[in-house]
Amino acid sequence: MPVAVVTGASAGLGRALAAALVRREWTVLGTGRDPGTLRAAAAEAGFTPVPGDVTDPVHRARLAEAAGPRLDLLVNNASTLGVSPLPPLVEYPPDELETVFRTNVFAPLALARLLLPALATAKGVLVNISSDAAVEAYEGWGGYGSAKAALDHLSAVLGVENPEIAVYAVDPGNLRTAMHQAAFPGEDISDRPLPETAVPAFLRLLEERPPSGRFKAADLQVRS
Repeated sequence: MPVAVVTGASAGLGRALAAALVRREWTVLGTGRDPGTLRAAAAEAGFTPVPGDVTDPVHRARLAEAAGPRLDLLVNNASTLGVSPLPPLVEYPPDELETVFRTNVFAPLALARLLLPALATAKGVLVNISSDAAVEAYEGWGGYGSAKAALDHLSAVLGVENPEIAVYAVDPGNLRTAMHQAAFPGEDISDRPLPETAVPAFLRLLEERPPSGRFKAADLQVRS
């Protein structure tokens, strides 16, 4: 039975991915900062909850220990938008920007570093969740977008340096999530697709396993 670690599994895309993997008989360890929300999601979806904050090195070590010596998939999905409403980049509070980079860049790298031996043993897959804001210049998105751009490049380098595993940065598209709502406070985002609609793209990556690189979920949707 393949084993996966999915961060940010309490809700949104992380929860949808974890549930889909469980349905395919994967053993899934899911993380999230709020223990109650995570355990409720785990009970419904069938994954194993490992509560904690990915920016906490103690939690990362506990997660690596729980994953064991062989890991087929790591999905670095946990993320933070930062300040809401989104401010101009020159007005971004420095401490908040540090938090964005700590959560969206440094924590995924630190977790990947810990789990890389287990991934290498399984010739596994590392997925880092990206964004169109990593490659497009949107007003107000400078903090989040620059962090995701850094994560994209980090992913590319990890792929080159670790050819025994596949490393993907994936832009899931604009989804109907709490984070996306926080980016547009007071606006109706009900026209955005639900996170579950992006899941087939990730499953296709796992099934076809193309060379390491950056992908858009919209380009990976399974053709009928």
